[in-house]
Amino acid sequence: MLLKKYPLSIIICCFVFFASCKSHLHPDKKIFHYNEQTGIASLDPAFAKNQSIMWAIHQLYNTLVEVDEHMHLKPLLAKSWDISGDNLTFTFHLRTDVYFNDDAAFINGKGRLLNAQDVVYSFGRIIDKDVASPGAWIFNSRIDTAIAFAAINDSTFQLKLARPFQPILGILSMQYCSIVAKEAVEKYGADFRRHPVGTGPFKLVAWEEGLALVLKKNTHYFERDSNGTALPYIDGIKISFYNSKATEFLEFQQGRLDFINDIEASFKDEILTKTGNLKKEWQGKLLLQKHPYLNTEYLGILVDDKNELVKNSPLRLQKIRQAINYGFDRRKMMLYLRNSIGTAAESGFVPAGLPSFDSVKVKGYHYDPNKAKRLLAEAGYPDGNGLPIIKLLTIPVYADLAGYIANELQQVGIKVQVEAIQKSLLLEQTSKSQALFFRGSWIADYPDAENFLSVFYGKNPAPPNYTRYKNGLYDELYEKAIAEKNDTIRYNLYQQMDRMIVNDAPVVPLWYDMAIHLVHTNILNFEPNGLNLLELRRVKIEKK
Repeated sequence: MLLKKYPLSIIICCFVFFASCKSHLHPDKKIFHYNEQTGIASLDPAFAKNQSIMWAIHQLYNTLVEVDEHMHLKPLLAKSWDISGDNLTFTFHLRTDVYFNDDAAFINGKGRLLNAQDVVYSFGRIIDKDVASPGAWIFNSRIDTAIAFAAINDSTFQLKLARPFQPILGILSMQYCSIVAKEAVEKYGADFRRHPVGTGPFKLVAWEEGLALVLKKNTHYFERDSNGTALPYIDGIKISFYNSKATEFLEFQQGRLDFINDIEASFKDEILTKTGNLKKEWQGKLLLQKHPYLNTEYLGILVDDKNELVKNSPLRLQKIRQAINYGFDRRKMMLYLRNSIGTAAESGFVPAGLPSFDSVKVKGYHYDPNKAKRLLAEAGYPDGNGLPIIKLLTIPVYADLAGYIANELQQVGIKVQVEAIQKSLLLEQTSKSQALFFRGSWIADYPDAENFLSVFYGKNPAPPNYTRYKNGLYDELYEKAIAEKNDTIRYNLYQQMDRMIVNDAPVVPLWYDMAIHLVHTNILNFEPNGLNLLELRRVKIEKK
């Protein structure tokens, strides 16, 4: 705990800072305030497995490459990179002006220059079984087992793959791949989770778990804007840990938080119109930000014909699965149940917001009850006669949506029984292929459609292939796509695969999600992105 670790003078200073941040009594300091309802479990990049950790890690550390606002990759710690002719060796040329923060882990407490050996060490930690990083999967079966990571010299890092995998660049932008210093990991041991030593735009001041986490500006940060002004612009960040969304909203209303990520369902109708805009009483007082978020919400259908559940179910029939896709109105669902937050999924499984997304080339399903009825008849169940009840598993928070879909499908002759179960049980059943028809979502780990299309690669287990879909041609196209350097060709392959998923219908895409933020009007340059990553380097705060 903080009280055991720091001398009294530091404790007092930290809590004065906490208090002053909370009440905005520091008029000369620009502090950005936000709440993390779920808390933060670790500040070690090797454990950046959820959004709350990723947001904090992104402020404290850097990766070799990062994603821009259009979901394209750009250099960060790496100035540039080269790819060998066989697409197996990626050589990164590092910046030579990046320093780790001053810390007792270094000689004389002075932060040293980052080098290629730091990259080797950081990536090695991810796959080290003793570290037990939940991010180990990002390199598993993808990297050369002999020499995967190598420092050619201080400013040149090399990564070798076992087989071509072009999306590796996107993977390297993930927070798991943030670069850490070996000295800090070894000095702090198990306590490294709460003693980050990075190169990022901010550094830790204090962290009282369950109360607050405070970061301050890294005055030696290497990035500058187009005018040569050092980033970040703000002086610090204060993260609170209210576990109630009602409390969070009250704090936001009273100006003690600068933004809210997502809006609690119980508040949506108070703030938003059915078309997803701010109601009149909030206009001019708040800013509403909506941005495509790389998340597809869907219903999954088990299609492994060797599974007894599938053998005895009408869902084994492609036309029944297609009828379900045509049998309910996604747009009406978004309007009345989602306040238009998100886009009705009338293309494929790959969501809007990715560079390869093209709703013209990948046409999905729209509401067509007559077509649904026709498909039912062709499948041998005219008007649904003889069609057994189909059970749909969901979690409680989505029970109303599932109920809406079930009601719509009943109108075309498909009887669906909704059963709401706990999330942990649903995950267990889908992982063990014990769920025939289930609600699911797939959030991008990195900005490449391969991340979504891998969900249907026949050689993948569950997860991610929860439907147990297997198609030889699909697998062939997938393997061809991940080895393709040319973006245009790769995107065409992605779209061909997505069209196959639409046709075979192992899933029922519901909507492509949106990141939604409520922001106070004095917060400038606060831009949302497709990964919903909290970006604060260029944020400015005006006086109210």
